[in-house]
Amino acid sequence: MSPFVARYNILCAETAPTRSQTKDAEAAKHGFEAAQYSIVDTYPFAGFRVVQFDLPVLSHYSYMVISHDECVVVDPGRDVDVYVDHAAKEGATIKGVFLTHSHADFVAGHMELAKREKMPIYISAKSAAKFKHIPTSDETTIEVGQAVLTILETPGHTPDGTVALISSKQNIDSPLVLLSGDTLFVGGVGRPDLLGEGMAASTLASMLFDTWYGKLAKLPDSVVVMPAHGAGSLCGAHLSDAPTSTIGAERNTNPYFVYKDRGEFIANVLEGLSEAPQYFKHNAAMNHDGPELVEWEPKELPWVDPSDSLTDISEYYVADIRDATAYSIGHVPNSVNIGIRGRFETWVGIMVPWNANLVVCGENEDQLKEAVHRLHRVGYQPQCLLYEQWSAANQTIAKNPMADPQALYAQMQTTESPIIVDVRLPTEWMGLRIGSTLNIPLNELATKSGKLHHSQKIVTVCNSAYRSSMAVGVLERQGFTQVSNMNGGGEAWINAGLPVFQTHKAGVASAAPKREIRLAERISSADLKRMQMDLPGTFDLIDIRPAEHFADYNIPGSVNAELADVMNNPAYLTGVGPLVIVDRDGSLGMMVAGALSQKSDRNIKALHGGMQSYWSESDYGAYAQPITAPSGVPMHLPPQRPPIAAPHGTDVSPPVSKPPPVSAKKSAGC
Repeated sequence: MSPFVARYNILCAETAPTRSQTKDAEAAKHGFEAAQYSIVDTYPFAGFRVVQFDLPVLSHYSYMVISHDECVVVDPGRDVDVYVDHAAKEGATIKGVFLTHSHADFVAGHMELAKREKMPIYISAKSAAKFKHIPTSDETTIEVGQAVLTILETPGHTPDGTVALISSKQNIDSPLVLLSGDTLFVGGVGRPDLLGEGMAASTLASMLFDTWYGKLAKLPDSVVVMPAHGAGSLCGAHLSDAPTSTIGAERNTNPYFVYKDRGEFIANVLEGLSEAPQYFKHNAAMNHDGPELVEWEPKELPWVDPSDSLTDISEYYVADIRDATAYSIGHVPNSVNIGIRGRFETWVGIMVPWNANLVVCGENEDQLKEAVHRLHRVGYQPQCLLYEQWSAANQTIAKNPMADPQALYAQMQTTESPIIVDVRLPTEWMGLRIGSTLNIPLNELATKSGKLHHSQKIVTVCNSAYRSSMAVGVLERQGFTQVSNMNGGGEAWINAGLPVFQTHKAGVASAAPKREIRLAERISSADLKRMQMDLPGTFDLIDIRPAEHFADYNIPGSVNAELADVMNNPAYLTGVGPLVIVDRDGSLGMMVAGALSQKSDRNIKALHGGMQSYWSESDYGAYAQPITAPSGVPMHLPPQRPPIAAPHGTDVSPPVSKPPPVSAKKSAGC
């Protein structure tokens, strides 16, 4: 397997509710390590190497391009020690920092690096950045040792969007890597709706169409794609967990690139985008103007007195950063529980108005120091309060005892059951819920809570109790007096064996439901050939054999893909029309098709007998070889079958039918 293809675990999802099905979107980021930068991998190329850094809580990838004793940092986070320390470890001098655009979801570290390392900042001339910089345009080059970064203007996510193609000086016309910023993600593209009234989202989406078909799609399939974000980022949709991809893989599997018409492309890029966090526009402005430098190791935390004014929502927004249990036992009235062991930075940016007088309340100084450090990443400058200070000052303490799943289930069977408010996204709620619940997503709860009366008993629910604990504070700030959070969320409910509603079943699923097994279909070679003749362009044909076998011979119209990618990339589950899996003899293809059928309602088929059957039943035999049409588009025509020797050496080769003429197709801008 190529070192640039992500390492996957081949897992089959069951239709019975499991913990993995109910895990919060941010639950995988709850560990301490998720808030720290880590190195995903170091990718070696001829004359240079690329180091990929990951900050999981922000789904942010940044890069260092190193050649000999020089390096350039690309799209750095604001706390830049990780880059400075790694450059020192590599014995390399940082010669510059390159920003692909003015990022919206985090404050970039360009000013921090420029101050510490005395080197230039490169950013698009179209950004009109207010800080000192070297403006770039199409074909601007940045040399780093034996590596050459060629900048391409790629508007779409933003008007000033750029990417960097990296080549070796020895072969500058053969790009090896694309640092794609927020223009192109693994399995997605940058959302074009972040400028608001500054520019219509459809206008930027149209630019993105031109960027892909006019520039990026013309790159060689082998170019390795390294984006600025991964799964969980709100800068795009459908992003994959894989940290890297290739142009060829994105050409074949990225769900947006099936749309060859501008109108269809624009409509699908704009379809279903979640609301952008309100802090995005402020971070983009900071990055454009040049963020102020930060004192990362202050001698003293910015303390606030534990006065009752902290409960006044017109003066303060208190974010309690402790866990949900500690918050339920006692907290500052009208505070909102945004646990630090989660996507803390993003949730603060979603929940806390930009100009709010923010106070973080924690259980010890180390926790508060971490909160202040992490909030600098998204531009907030909070004051600090220890909960024990509030308690020692004999101030009013609010309590919201958590609801036990078993006790809540018993209450739900009575005539005086509480109103259960599920604060997850509608797609989560529709897929699996604990009963007759009211769905109000957390980010809409403050504005839509008017549907409820302040004195009614309410229990908030999510998957893990992280978001629902936030919801308690949101409702408390709106004047609700009887609000509690279900302990452990949907995960605890299912683990307790309590019934759930699922959309694919009528009514209630039992605590131990029977498994629904969706079997894949087999398709014969004859039926596949009929589909190719009668219904071209209505299905996807994926060949999972090794690349070298695919290169030897393949079915016209098929696309080669690695087994792990097919099993794990959601793009294969959401395409239009049937998905047909092809392998050598049909055995592995049937297994893969069966596994995928458990994950999706898409019609997934396996070629019965695989390639052996397809070519043995054809008029051509198993000797198809690739040729190239005059336009440069790969074509696949079966050659004539070789002679078959009779026992006495007589040529008894059957007559060969002449293959039909093949017209060279245009390659959709590639």
